[in-house]
Amino acid sequence: GTPGIKVLMPALSPTMEEGNIVKWLKKEGDTVNVGDALCEIETDKAVVTMESSDDGILAKILVEEGSKNVRLGSLIGLLVEEGQDWKQVEMPADAGGPSSVAPPAPAPASAPAAPSVSAPPKLQHQPGKLQVRLSPAARNILETHGLDPSNVTPTGPRGIFTKEDALKLLQEKQKGKPSELKPVVSPAPAAVPSPSQATAVSSYPRPAIPPVSTPGQPAALGTFTEIPASNIRRVIAKRLTESKTTIPHAYAVADCAIDAVLKLRKELAKDDIKVSVNDFIIKATAVTLKQMPDVNVTWDGEVCRRLPSIDISIAVATDRGLITPIIKDVAAKGIKEIAASAKALAKKARDGKLLPEEYQGGSFSISNLGMFGISGFTAVINPPQACILAVGRARPELKIVEDEEGNEKLEQHQLMTVTLSSDGRVVDDELASKFLETLKANIENPMRLALN
Repeated sequence: GTPGIKVLMPALSPTMEEGNIVKWLKKEGDTVNVGDALCEIETDKAVVTMESSDDGILAKILVEEGSKNVRLGSLIGLLVEEGQDWKQVEMPADAGGPSSVAPPAPAPASAPAAPSVSAPPKLQHQPGKLQVRLSPAARNILETHGLDPSNVTPTGPRGIFTKEDALKLLQEKQKGKPSELKPVVSPAPAAVPSPSQATAVSSYPRPAIPPVSTPGQPAALGTFTEIPASNIRRVIAKRLTESKTTIPHAYAVADCAIDAVLKLRKELAKDDIKVSVNDFIIKATAVTLKQMPDVNVTWDGEVCRRLPSIDISIAVATDRGLITPIIKDVAAKGIKEIAASAKALAKKARDGKLLPEEYQGGSFSISNLGMFGISGFTAVINPPQACILAVGRARPELKIVEDEEGNEKLEQHQLMTVTLSSDGRVVDDELASKFLETLKANIENPMRLALN
C-alpha cells in the first residue's frame, strides 16, 4: 500500500476541545497544495476553514461531513504524495473501525450476594461479553429501566447503540415481549424480637421508614424533542456557569438622556453618515475607559492587569449562539469607523466567518437588547474581563425642567437604562459608580466624544 500523510483535527481556537465537520471542500482524489482549504470546521466560536499544511492528493476522508464532537488530534483524513496511487493508501491503526475483542475469559466464582434493594443497575462491562458502545441518551434510558442491550444489534454509526435503539427495546418490553428488566430483590422480613429483646426496645414510636422508590412507568414516548447542542452553545453554557460561580458580580444602574445623541444622529444622516445609537454607546464607553483606565482591566486569578488598548467586545446573536466579536482600539476610532467595524463584524459573526483574532481577547463587553424592546437587564461578565455593560431601549419620560426665566415646566426626554456588571474583586462599588457617572455625562453630551 501507499503510505499516507495524516490530516488531524486542529486546534482552531484557544478554548477548543472538539469540533464538528461542517463540509469537505475537497473530495477524494483531488490535488491539494499547501494553504488550500480542505474543510469547514465548527469550533466553539465559529465556523472556520481548515487549510492544508502539506502538498499531495486527498486519498481518504475518514470523518464524514456532519460528524459531531470530533476530538482534537483525531485522524480525519489521509493525503499521499503527488504521483503515488492514492487508491492504495495504507490505513493506519488509529483510523477507527471495529476494535478487537479479547477471547471470553471464564467468569470467576463468587459468593452469592446478600439481598438488597438498590437503584437501577449501572451498565458495566462484564468479562466474557461484548461491550456495547452507548450514546449518553441511550445509556440513561437503559439504566433507568434496567434494560440489557447485549442482545440487540446497534444501528448507530460505528456500532454505537443509539437512543432510538433504546426506545425500541423499551417498546418491546412494554408490548409484553420477554422483558430485559432486572429484578429488584425485596428485603428479607425482619425477625420478630424475643420477649427479652422487646423489653430493651424504647417505647417511643419510631417514624415509619418510607418505601424505597423504584423506577415508574416511562412517560408517553415522543413527548419531547432532544435538540443537539452545538459546540458554541456548550462553551457558552460552560463559560456562563464559570462566570456566575467564580466571579462576584456587582451591579450599578443609571438612566441616560439620549436626546442630544438622537439629534446629532439625525444631523449626520443628512450628510449620508449612517450611525446607530449603539455606535455612540460604544464610542462613549471607549472614551470613558480612556478617562478611567482602572476599569479597563482583567483578572487572571491572582493579579489585576490594566490593559493598554481599549478593545470592546460587542454581543451578537447568531443561529449557533451568542458570540462577541471585538472592535480593536476603539478609543482611536471615529464614530463612522466604529459603525463600519460593528456592522462588518456582526455580519461575519452571523455568517460564521469570524477569524480567531476577531473574537479572542477584548477588555470590556457591551450587550444591547434595546432593539427587542427590553427596558433594562443585567448581563453576565465575560471572563477574564472585569465588566460588561447592558443597554436597554430608549423610552420617553416626562421631566421637570426650568426655562430661562426660572419657571418650571414639563418636557419629554428619551431615556435609556444602562446596567454595569462588574467584578467586585477589581472594580469596587465606588469605581463602578464613578464610571457610570462619567459614561452618562459623555452620552448626554456627545460633542465630548469628538474631543477624544
